[in-house]
Amino acid sequence: QGDAPPGLGREGILKNLLGHMEHQLKLSRTFSKLSSDNTGSFSYIIVGAGSAGCVLANRLTEDSLSTVLLLEAGPKDTLLGSKRLMWKIHMPAALIYNLCDDKYNWYYHTTPQKHMDNRIMYWPRGRVWGGSSSLNAMVYIRGHAEDYNRWNRGGAVGWDYEHCLPYFKKAQAHELGPNQYRGGSGQLHVSRGRTNHPLHQAFLDAAQEAGYPFTDDMNGYQQEGFGWMDMTIHKGQRWSTASAYLHPAISRPNLSAKHRTLVTKILFQGTKAVGVEYIENRQTKKVLANKEVILSGGAINSPQLLMLSGVGNAADLKKIGIPVVCHLPGVGQNLQDHLEVYIQQKCIKPITLYEAQKPIKMAKIGIEWLWKFTGDGATAHLESGGFIRSRPGVSHPDIQFHFLPSQVIDHGRVPPMVEAYQVHVGPMRSTSVGWLKLKSADPRDHPIIEPNYLSTETDAWEFRQCVKLSREIFAQKAFEKFRGPEIQPGSNIQSDEEIDTFIRQKADSAYHPSCTCKMGQPSDTCAVVDPQTKVIGIENLRVVDASIMPSIISGNLNAPTIMIAEKAADIIKGLPSLHEKDVPVYKHHNLETQH
Repeated sequence: QGDAPPGLGREGILKNLLGHMEHQLKLSRTFSKLSSDNTGSFSYIIVGAGSAGCVLANRLTEDSLSTVLLLEAGPKDTLLGSKRLMWKIHMPAALIYNLCDDKYNWYYHTTPQKHMDNRIMYWPRGRVWGGSSSLNAMVYIRGHAEDYNRWNRGGAVGWDYEHCLPYFKKAQAHELGPNQYRGGSGQLHVSRGRTNHPLHQAFLDAAQEAGYPFTDDMNGYQQEGFGWMDMTIHKGQRWSTASAYLHPAISRPNLSAKHRTLVTKILFQGTKAVGVEYIENRQTKKVLANKEVILSGGAINSPQLLMLSGVGNAADLKKIGIPVVCHLPGVGQNLQDHLEVYIQQKCIKPITLYEAQKPIKMAKIGIEWLWKFTGDGATAHLESGGFIRSRPGVSHPDIQFHFLPSQVIDHGRVPPMVEAYQVHVGPMRSTSVGWLKLKSADPRDHPIIEPNYLSTETDAWEFRQCVKLSREIFAQKAFEKFRGPEIQPGSNIQSDEEIDTFIRQKADSAYHPSCTCKMGQPSDTCAVVDPQTKVIGIENLRVVDASIMPSIISGNLNAPTIMIAEKAADIIKGLPSLHEKDVPVYKHHNLETQH
């Protein structure tokens, strides 16, 4: 028997060997079948041409030996190469149009939210080249350094602030030029608010009168305080990742970018990803990846595609008849989002955007923008904002404000009723965590989305603070010459119980879903990808988008998603991470006693 293990004779060894050979032959036949009916092969297949996918397509094709196929379910973001012909995407002020229909938008909805009077919440997500960066409000916010240090401590090793800041800078071309915190020569053009609207100045003055600091760069040394917003707007036009990364790379011979192609399944040989199946022009096609398949579909689509392909909670997949490739229970779990509410005040001077949203005025604004890319059409008008701490002892800001010299009703689907201004306000690190699951094995069915909003007392308390602190700012002297009666919540809403009722009825998503394919260590049962962005238990498959955030960051998600893709591109290329040590970060001098 030679060196045969105890209890295993020659017959047993032969049987094992034959079984292994049969398995290999089966895999070989599978691969041959794929090869015979596929539409070619590429080094990398990227699923989703959104905020992360466009970055990866650009960076991975910088290597002329790598071929990349980029697949997007939605349409292109330009028509005949002209941004003017698709003005609803590229005019910053027109953002409401695409948030409110399903042309470039997945148009998701949540389950009825039991802690919010059973309301079904609307979740727009981008379905177009540029993804949600072609639909969003163009606010460029990185979050706080401590968000990334928290990731690192929780198992996403190498994703601390020192290793993330250089990728924010690499991506960025800030109009104010480079410094220790800003990039000056990246793909992503970032500009500062410049309308000089008197209500924005009143908001910043009022915040300081209420005792909060002014910060000249909430993405730099000091996030805490109030200041002018950075925006992904360039020369009066939306600067999505399609504009920044995809269009400059589209002519490269090693990049093939498709649109209106719905990826329905990842193809596997055992637990090795070898390609994808997709629908184009009602035909099902297959394509192979020589190196890797990379999912960049976002916090809803990436976990959905993993589950459709047999990667997820085995029990849930079996229930709907999907063969299990890898039991990975964290897929679709850990769902986190920002919830916000609008505090609205009537304005006694006719200086808000109320008149600008009347048909004749809108036409004039549109004509000026189409002609020169200037005027009120060249901004999203969210030009000032801020971050504060809800209470003493909180280590870094946990409430965010966006100020708007206008009134928004029902996501903008209802026009403003009066001259008014408002602040969007909400907690940044809510403790309510949700999940998403497949409704069926049909890729066209939207998944079941359960954010589980306001399910903890901590979240309810933080929202009360949001309302009270916003009212305090609006009550300052700087607003005296503009301030009319409070529209929302209304002066009759005063007690904690009344404020809680108002929040349940009026709070809405800030459109920041994340964390559904959590990055962490393989020992973490909730983790889906490791710190190299590889799907745990699977070969040649990565996820690179907002879904891999271990926890939601303290701010808007577009800039961090672009950073994640920039950093992941270096990981995929096998390059060492960029690193900047000992970059100073502001800390409040009376952290334990003052907010």
